[in-house]
Amino acid sequence: MLKAYKIEIKPTKDQIIKIYQTIGVCRFIYNFYIAHNKEIYESNGEFVSGISFSKWINNEFIPNNKEYIWIKKVSSKAVKQSIMNADKAFKRFFNKKTGFPKFKKKNKSDVGIYFPRNHKTDFTLERHRIKVPTIGFVRLKEYGYIPLYSIIKSATITKKCDRYYIAILVDEKLKPNTKPYTEGIGVDLGVKSFATVSNGRVFANINKTVCIKRIEKSLCRQQRRLSRKYESLKSRKNKEREATRQNIRKQLLKVQKLHVRLCNIRTDYVNKVISELVKTKPAFINIEDLNVSGMMKNRHLSKAIAQQKLYEFREKLIKKCHQNDIEVRLSDRFYASSKKCHHCGFIKKDLKLSDREFICPNCKTSIDRDLNAAINLRDNKIYKIA
Repeated sequence: MLKAYKIEIKPTKDQIIKIYQTIGVCRFIYNFYIAHNKEIYESNGEFVSGISFSKWINNEFIPNNKEYIWIKKVSSKAVKQSIMNADKAFKRFFNKKTGFPKFKKKNKSDVGIYFPRNHKTDFTLERHRIKVPTIGFVRLKEYGYIPLYSIIKSATITKKCDRYYIAILVDEKLKPNTKPYTEGIGVDLGVKSFATVSNGRVFANINKTVCIKRIEKSLCRQQRRLSRKYESLKSRKNKEREATRQNIRKQLLKVQKLHVRLCNIRTDYVNKVISELVKTKPAFINIEDLNVSGMMKNRHLSKAIAQQKLYEFREKLIKKCHQNDIEVRLSDRFYASSKKCHHCGFIKKDLKLSDREFICPNCKTSIDRDLNAAINLRDNKIYKIA
């Protein structure tokens, strides 16, 4: 089974220059392929595949345009992978899954450098470092996180907020899991509390904690400072503009670090909730098949829904459960889990979002709204397997 490990690395100054150059070339090639394809389609109505573009740029474009020889100075595999990523973006656009591929902007888009395993010596793994093709040995910031005797297939290096990470794809053998010994559970996701489980456990909304609110308050303050620096740049003279731009870059880095910190805290919380659910070894986990993109269109709740990372929770839960032989059930998004009484089955159609307690008019059952929904999800017999 293929498994990915992501870890922060500590490259030297020369390695940082090499990584930065490779990221710049990959970004240029990605944008060049999109622009070239757009031009060919407008003139001839044809689509150039990634493989055809790779042959053209190596055999015709670079030999006839010597000023672009710097493309050859970085890893050819990383460049080709960026072309195939753009090709994949075009195919998703043609299948009407996403919009037209967007150009990647410097310092605003995440660009990864892909390195496949070509030789036996590639990705030599030691306790504190790893050998990456064309870059050499790079120090790891965490020791012993990756199993030493792992068979590494490929690696991707990314830069985010002045920090560098390596994602390693490893071929591992699955350990035999013991059979689940508890009954199935239903999980109701929400905004007031992140998740309510049918066994009575409630995972609070981490965005309401003091830590998150303090970071968000600091983020607002730093963003206002950045905005003022942009406004002052307009009134500066030419001699003073370069110094102002340097201050803007420093302030922009502060804002980016706060964004990354918030994202890391929320992602870590999602991982911990999934780990706690899987540790109970349920026979199955039933969740709602939520339309997150549709929920984001509600301007009153879009920010709160985005902060909860509901789609990321679902994808990671499915992957984790598959590794542990736990069945994940998806109930229909129109299933009345909140309006249905788990005791007698009566559906309360006039239930409002503000009603946090479910009181059944038929059997007079009184229960928390989210817990009632979680129990209904657990007992739901109409579902699809994720």
